[in-house]
Amino acid sequence: MTSVKNVSKDYHAGETVVHALKDLTLELADGEFAAIAGPSGSGKTTLLNLIGCIDRADKGSIEFDGKAVSSMNRHSLALFRREHLGFVFQTFNLIPVLSAYENVSFALSLLGIADAEVKERTLAILSEVGLDGLAGRLPSRLSGGQQQRVAIARALVKKPTMVLADEPTANLDSETGESILRLMQEMNRKHGTTFLFSTHDPMVMNYADRLVKLHDGAIAGDERRK
Repeated sequence: MTSVKNVSKDYHAGETVVHALKDLTLELADGEFAAIAGPSGSGKTTLLNLIGCIDRADKGSIEFDGKAVSSMNRHSLALFRREHLGFVFQTFNLIPVLSAYENVSFALSLLGIADAEVKERTLAILSEVGLDGLAGRLPSRLSGGQQQRVAIARALVKKPTMVLADEPTANLDSETGESILRLMQEMNRKHGTTFLFSTHDPMVMNYADRLVKLHDGAIAGDERRK
């Protein structure tokens, strides 16, 4: 269970204060396939960043299975993020000088895993996401959809508790975007990994088993489809 309790977050721009999140409470069960939706400025990316331990809340607490990450120091947060969380971004965020294999295996090498296991797990996850035969290609020699598949493989290879995906279909055409969503749904069902999206894409919302709607930093709706 991931628990967000009474979380608030403000940003300051000169003398202007932006109240990104306002006393927000949300619980996510393990294995959910959920989306946070809302217009620009609703707070969805802020919430994703707080759950992803990329930023800190001003007030409130965030817990993973009873472990309070909101009270961890920077070093402990970095270790927790590295070991338990995977990320998929709209711009893919692959390292351009590394091959698909190297982009994925790098995530494991940071955990100090033996070389033989790194190779086995990397090749296995690349195959699972449909990239057999493309392990040696640089990102520049892959299509947008293939690059996003590498990003998904990189997120999943370390067997995280949760994958956070920030607008994962934004830079893809609708057909490719849907294939990526089907892939992530399949990975969710197969591995039991929690997926949490931030999105304004109706297609992502339709695929989500749960849709949390934000408006002006507060929850405006919470719909479970399955």
